[in-house]
Amino acid sequence: MKISIITATYNSEQSIHSALNSISTQTYKNVELVVIDGGSKDNTVPKIKETFTGNLKLISEKDNGIYDALNKGIATATGDVIGFVHSDDFLASREILSTIAGIFQEENVNGVYGDLQYVNKEDTSKVIRYWKSEVFKPELLKKGWMPAHPTLFLKKEVYEKHGLFNLNYNIAADYDLMLRIFRDPTLKFKYLPEVITKMRVGGASNRSLKNIKLKSQEDLRALRANGIKNPLKVLAYKNFSKLGQFVSPQPPKGE
Repeated sequence: MKISIITATYNSEQSIHSALNSISTQTYKNVELVVIDGGSKDNTVPKIKETFTGNLKLISEKDNGIYDALNKGIATATGDVIGFVHSDDFLASREILSTIAGIFQEENVNGVYGDLQYVNKEDTSKVIRYWKSEVFKPELLKKGWMPAHPTLFLKKEVYEKHGLFNLNYNIAADYDLMLRIFRDPTLKFKYLPEVITKMRVGGASNRSLKNIKLKSQEDLRALRANGIKNPLKVLAYKNFSKLGQFVSPQPPKGE
């Protein structure tokens, strides 16, 4: 089973090495890396070629933002399963893709997701926020639940069925896509109760108050577009549920 990892980059020379190194050092080797670069002006592209010597597909051209880049990546990917490692992110362990591949091979599931850690940009051993997920149940969508998107691995056939990211969203296209996917009763998902991805703080959706406001507006639009009842209430649940991730940034003992 081939896993395609998609990485979108733009002027990412400061962080791209750790992202790609976390992929190239995986114990699972049937991996295809698809890098969609937005026409970087720095040394991002040379660093990509220097860092990753495995199965690499690299496209460097101007795009219409991260979701456009990710759509290009999905269209280019030839793997049975598709996941994302953004340029400021890295996989949490060398064995994580082997674990994920094992789940897909041994269980009849369409998707696998897990936990996410937000870490300090300079000191990645310092955890700022711990996004612990849970086993999926359809009623969770009514509480604003969603898995951490960077941890979500899906069979390519899921995208073939439900489509790509909707470019009418600037920040919430991932939430819209996951609503489409997780509302499908024919799909099965597996929660892996461990950290899959670590993300440096400072993502697009929480970079400023303006972006936080835009994210909420777009989340509300996605809820309505996907037929979720009481969307304002669901949005309130969604935003409130994140507070605990800061109160208890480390996982409970024993996990």
